[in-house]
Amino acid sequence: MIIEIAILFVIVASSILALVQRDLMRAVIIIGFQGLGLALLYQRLLAADVAITQAILGSALIPGLMAITVLKTRRYQE
Repeated sequence: MIIEIAILFVIVASSILALVQRDLMRAVIIIGFQGLGLALLYQRLLAADVAITQAILGSALIPGLMAITVLKTRRYQE
């Protein structure tokens, strides 16, 4: 139970940190950590199929697409 609470804290903290970042690339990287935290939480809750999907989409694919978008536009929020 303590591990799940720690993972939830990491997920909430990374969400808040992503919101306050002025550098959009840092925000994308932090969102990747949020996806990884969610995948770990799903694995701890014995939902392996959801954890694999979250790890692929939330930790790799979506942040990757967001990073490409940030690189093709402005990197810093004005």
